[in-house]
Amino acid sequence: MNEKVPITVARGDGIGPEIMEATLKILKGAGAQLTIHEVEIGEKVYLGGHPTGIEDKTWETIRNTKAFLKAPITTPQGGGFKSLNVTIRTTLGLYANIRPCVSYSPFVATKHPEMDVVIVRENEEDLYSGIEYRQSPEVCESIKLISQPGSEKIIRYAFEYAKINNRKKVTCFVKDNIMKLSDGLFHQVFQEVAKEYPDIENEHWIVDIGAAKLADTPEAFDVIVMPNLYGDILSDVGAQIAGSVGLVGSANIGDHGAMFEAIHGSAPRRAGQNVANPSALILASILMLIHIGQSDKATAIHNAWLKTLEDGIHTYDIFKEGVSKKKVGTQEFAGAVIERLGQKPAQLHPVSYKNKEKQRQSFVRKEIKTNRVLVGADLFIYSPDSLDDFVSKITDENFGDYKIEMISNRGARVYPDGMPETFCIDQWRVRFRPNSEGCTQEGISELFSKLTDEGYDIIKTEHLYDFDGKPGYSSPKG
Repeated sequence: MNEKVPITVARGDGIGPEIMEATLKILKGAGAQLTIHEVEIGEKVYLGGHPTGIEDKTWETIRNTKAFLKAPITTPQGGGFKSLNVTIRTTLGLYANIRPCVSYSPFVATKHPEMDVVIVRENEEDLYSGIEYRQSPEVCESIKLISQPGSEKIIRYAFEYAKINNRKKVTCFVKDNIMKLSDGLFHQVFQEVAKEYPDIENEHWIVDIGAAKLADTPEAFDVIVMPNLYGDILSDVGAQIAGSVGLVGSANIGDHGAMFEAIHGSAPRRAGQNVANPSALILASILMLIHIGQSDKATAIHNAWLKTLEDGIHTYDIFKEGVSKKKVGTQEFAGAVIERLGQKPAQLHPVSYKNKEKQRQSFVRKEIKTNRVLVGADLFIYSPDSLDDFVSKITDENFGDYKIEMISNRGARVYPDGMPETFCIDQWRVRFRPNSEGCTQEGISELFSKLTDEGYDIIKTEHLYDFDGKPGYSSPKG
């Protein structure tokens, strides 16, 4: 392949410039056909007055190139700065985060020498939507969003990935025994999509016991698909038990773009010392080469990297007496990989990538037909009153066409039939239902006005809907 592919490169913060320099040297040494467009993102841009850490002109560069290779960046503390990673992923629709967690035993210490797990993480929604509010002196809220289209896109991607890469099983991790609606939707979509792939085994685990099994017996898993937060946490766990978070790169894939990065942070305390392990970014660049159709270069670099590990040329983080042969710095490690281009490992499994047709999504957003009926409203009210005082006061009020069905605090029912032992804070959820048949937006608006006229401080409302006769809202605990 002689045509050069334009890519965007950001050297990042902390150890970012050093590991990027090492990675670019290897790409050049392998003859990767790239035209590099460098951009500045991260800490300097944040502190220069851009709260997202990226300038408008940079977006155009990223959008007009085939891939974005990004080193870790630092988000300044305080000041309301947004996560740049989340901003890039959501703005560009990079919904699939792919993180291969592979052990390299016996050359990198691990208790799981056979581990080879790919974690497919939903990348755009869940708690990472970043919709948060401070509602009262005692309460902050973060909204967890799980959608049917978002779930189907990532789950279908996981099955397609397994199909193309000859993986045998896809596992779903969720917490739908507690979050029955949000995580329940993700699980439901998983079951529906799995039926379309009868040749691929599928299974489901509650995330807590699934995480325990991943840490204890990762060999039992192949491809794991998860909502955003679980996927972020457990891909780090998976990387660490495989050997090191410094040995895992990741791909962020969307329908119109892709970003490749190390899964670790910018480690500013290691910056400028030429000690950082560049392996995660090197492996991310290999995923990038596969994505842009330069699989021969990806194969050469990956095998040379494996041979370097096998020859005991290690950075400080994975160096171990009796196994490692030579402790090297960031740039020296890159030089060792370049020296081994064209070689293959003898003990570790060599790789052989072929240019494949890009993974296609058969996802089409479908209209969900359902009978959606408004049946009531939950009003969240700020009050520092005690449980007895608040319940006594609000239940004595006359709300006309609406009545109080229940009151809860932190999800626990405190009225009717509450318990005096329940610990309460200054945010109360009061559920209202109409006295007669029929609930309307206008009626809820009038209810809102009556409450505010009586001096109640409403901090949030949630309308209650039934879908095909089934409640689309949770019941309180207790």
